Amino acid sequence: MLQIAVTGKPNVGKSSFFNSATASSVEMANYPFTTIDANKAVAHVIKDCPCKELEVTCNPHNSICKDGKRLLPIELIDVAGLVPGAHEGKGLGNKFLDDLMQAKVFIHVVDASGSTNIEGNPVDPGTHDPLEDIEFLEEEIVMWMYGILSRNWVRLIRKVGAEHLDISKVLFDQLSGTGIAIEDIIEAKRNIEPDYNRWDEEDLIELTRNILHIAKPMMIVANKADLPTSAENIKKIKEKYPNVIPASAESEIALVRASEAGLISYLSGDGHFEILEKDKLNENQLKALEYIQTNILDVYGSTGIQDALNYGIFELLRNIVVYPVQDEHKYTDQKGNVLPDGFLVPKGSNPRELAYIVHTDIGDKFMHAVDARKNMRVASDYELKDGDIISIVTRG
Repeated sequence: MLQIAVTGKPNVGKSSFFNSATASSVEMANYPFTTIDANKAVAHVIKDCPCKELEVTCNPHNSICKDGKRLLPIELIDVAGLVPGAHEGKGLGNKFLDDLMQAKVFIHVVDASGSTNIEGNPVDPGTHDPLEDIEFLEEEIVMWMYGILSRNWVRLIRKVGAEHLDISKVLFDQLSGTGIAIEDIIEAKRNIEPDYNRWDEEDLIELTRNILHIAKPMMIVANKADLPTSAENIKKIKEKYPNVIPASAESEIALVRASEAGLISYLSGDGHFEILEKDKLNENQLKALEYIQTNILDVYGSTGIQDALNYGIFELLRNIVVYPVQDEHKYTDQKGNVLPDGFLVPKGSNPRELAYIVHTDIGDKFMHAVDARKNMRVASDYELKDGDIISIVTRG
């Protein structure tokens, strides 16, 4: 599964974000990926399922369908806390950074209300600038990666010259284990001094920063968005950084719990909910729900939790959802299950690549593919579209 790392200092709502994002998986006790280990769990991104459009009842296997919305599993990593000097190994620095680099996208949860200082200790709301937290986290990651790249740098440069090696390949080897692709390094090099023999510390740090932005995009979840001191801070954060999503993790937890109890009708990411059992809610609960609707959903359109997950997978990683089937007429697999699987694939993928994602043997035996909606054969280099239903035809 695709991985998203959730990070942030103490008391900003990082655990609340993690718990609220994965709460919908708890009921799936028999689901094979429900709990991976202590700091990993399954969350879902959401797309419209083709079942409503096609007027069929789907039988999801690797995902879930709720009222025509397909919930596709991803893995969240709850990354350990960070202290100043983490890149030098202080605190749990090395473990923190190793865990962080497993993921394709970083979600940095910050306290938008400014009520926790740089160490995560409570302070008066509005007295701490959350921009400091964002700069601090990025700098720790950059300097940690820079430390890896600069290790034995003089010797490496001599080796590159003597053996006529590709500098991008050498940098790639240095960063092995971080999940960074050589293409990311090639792109990152374009904006710095082309002659690597002239690179100084500043050039290497700039290169590192470029690689990080390309290979490990970060989004900022401005949590506690409902508090009075948050609005101005969210405005400042958005002026300086892209990919900022206002959120209220506590509100999401409250809505998910009320939904699971059958008190309201709510799907994560919705901008509203419907009260189903008003007589079972006390005055405080009704006031809490009204507060969430007025101060979060009406203002921001959602609690922000599902938006963050969807944005990370569909926008930053540019994934689409494709539904492979065997029978293009009935949209079924070999067992007769309708639209059984939804696969997250990179935008620009073709049917042959999809076949390998489904299974190596299917990829090896791939012959051609059929667009099930149009009942028309498509070329092996056809660019898959979001929501495509594709029948893969194989040899034998």
